[in-house]
Amino acid sequence: MQEIEPSFQWESIYNAAHDKKSPFYGRSYSQTEYEHDIYGYYIHPLWDEIDSETLYCKILYSDYQMQFSIIEMFGEWNDTLHNDIMLFKRQVIDHLLAAGIKYFILLGENVFNFHGSFEDDYYAEWFEEVEDGWIAALQFAPFVEEEWKKYHVDYYINFGGNLNVPQWRTLKPEVLFAGVQHILARRLN
Repeated sequence: MQEIEPSFQWESIYNAAHDKKSPFYGRSYSQTEYEHDIYGYYIHPLWDEIDSETLYCKILYSDYQMQFSIIEMFGEWNDTLHNDIMLFKRQVIDHLLAAGIKYFILLGENVFNFHGSFEDDYYAEWFEEVEDGWIAALQFAPFVEEEWKKYHVDYYINFGGNLNVPQWRTLKPEVLFAGVQHILARRLN
């Protein structure tokens, strides 16, 4: 797990640690010291912690004029034991909402499991606060998406079907956003 690092292809144009509007502004990272772990397995030090024992993230890109943010997720999303959606919402999403972000793209290739809860207050709150925006999830494993359906997360987060974009790393962030926006505009109409 320590070798799985967040994507860095857009780091030359955006770095959350240098973004004054980012909840991770001012953070410094070690490339050699591993301090966080999931179930005893150390994880790469570039992942940002959100006070969860099992879920980490990395804001890969935010554009405040276009009002979108792309966030890569890592670990186990556990709402049953750790209420990870509450931690993610309070530690990351609330800051971005306050900065004017209303379109969210979550990347989940490195989310290895999901444990749901029928308490959906934080999902509903987030959904309401984006108003005319949206929340999209790309590249989550099919079994995670099935669990999301079971716990009705699909009421709040768009995922699956043509939102699986395996080539997202080869796209510029604005192109990825425009593609997701086009897909969701067609879905929502």
